[in-house]
Amino acid sequence: MELFACAHCASTLTRPVSRVRFPPYARHQVGNGLRMPALMDAGSYAVDPEQSGPPWRLWEELADGEAEARGYYDRVYSLPDGPRGQILLAPGDDIGTTLIVDGADGYCCGLTGGHGPNLACAHCGLPVGAREDDCSVWQAVWLQPDAVRAVPAGPDLPVTDWDGLIDERYAVPPVDAAGRWDRRCEQEMSTTLVGLALAAGGAPVAFDDGEAAAVFDRAMRHFPPDAGRPAKRCALHGPGRPLAGRHPELALVPRHPQTGRPWPTPPGVTGIPLDLAVWRHLAFPRMRAAVRVHSLLRAELDRDDPPLPTWRSGVYFDGWLIHDLLARVPADRRPAVRAVHPGWMPFGWC
Repeated sequence: MELFACAHCASTLTRPVSRVRFPPYARHQVGNGLRMPALMDAGSYAVDPEQSGPPWRLWEELADGEAEARGYYDRVYSLPDGPRGQILLAPGDDIGTTLIVDGADGYCCGLTGGHGPNLACAHCGLPVGAREDDCSVWQAVWLQPDAVRAVPAGPDLPVTDWDGLIDERYAVPPVDAAGRWDRRCEQEMSTTLVGLALAAGGAPVAFDDGEAAAVFDRAMRHFPPDAGRPAKRCALHGPGRPLAGRHPELALVPRHPQTGRPWPTPPGVTGIPLDLAVWRHLAFPRMRAAVRVHSLLRAELDRDDPPLPTWRSGVYFDGWLIHDLLARVPADRRPAVRAVHPGWMPFGWC
């Protein structure tokens, strides 16, 4: 584990935190006017491997070959030109910072770091990062890599093995009481959708599992398959869900929440990583046994043993995120997604 200290005065800025995978949607706004939750779990941090944050440069301002050098092979509106390696934390883990009042800008509901740092070291007053909590923006703290330094703060947390994770197969599902998916899970499903489309390579996809089909089948129709190509079968595969004699070409596999590594697949099967909470809910849907009882008794049962919430609405696939991910697909793989319009992505509720 590490904690982060001010690079100028060495004062402690954060609690001890453990590094996890960087979420690729961390800089993406979601919807319009939505109050967003914290992106990171308390006690964790991630490092953005790419340039991120302000200033922003329009596509027209980029020199020839500059976009390709940064991993973009199709047009996007703009690219961030901030520093590489910004550190992402959960709000509340920054215990040694104070707000820069003159830099506390935002829109209608909170703060953004769109015009530079709005957090300073509480000891020396030098800018160290930005707090973001405006509407449609993930609640997060971003530390500037040149303003802080990492300090060892004890041994790393033990990595939970897959058996331990699968023991939680009937954990509370990532949906709210109204049956709507957790917003972070929806972003993860958008990234999985892109991986699924690329792995299909222009072929239609037939899902072996009804739960996976209910989530991804309609969204996959935005990627029109090549006429005449045979369908590729896709199954859920992971701890507690062996393929058991099935021979699909594709498999939706869980991604480890700490290491970011996906569950391995056998030879000949292409694994597409999926967020563990989503995969667990699809692979082990907790079905309550149907029992014929009197209505009054049913009310008492629901009171004493309430059923877990389950998703009843569609998934909101984020078109802007999907567009950004597809823009990073190298030219030699673009035939798999060539039918998708390169501008506004026609995604939404599916």
